[in-house]
Amino acid sequence: MMESLVAWTILTLGWLLPLVHVTLSSRGGPWRAPQGAGCPLSPRLGWLVLVLLAGPLGWLLFMKARERTPRVRS
Repeated sequence: MMESLVAWTILTLGWLLPLVHVTLSSRGGPWRAPQGAGCPLSPRLGWLVLVLLAGPLGWLLFMKARERTPRVRS
């Protein structure tokens, strides 16, 4: 019983909550890829894939990337 509780806790805290956070975050980027982009994935979908594959590490990368202020391109 205890092993399954630990497993569900790790699954929930390590993957499901970060996925929900990236999905609902206003700073996750648009759902559609920019016009003329070489990659068919949108920024938000890319973050979701990263968090899905890397779990807590991907979420920490998302949090670190969202802290920085975006640079203005000229």
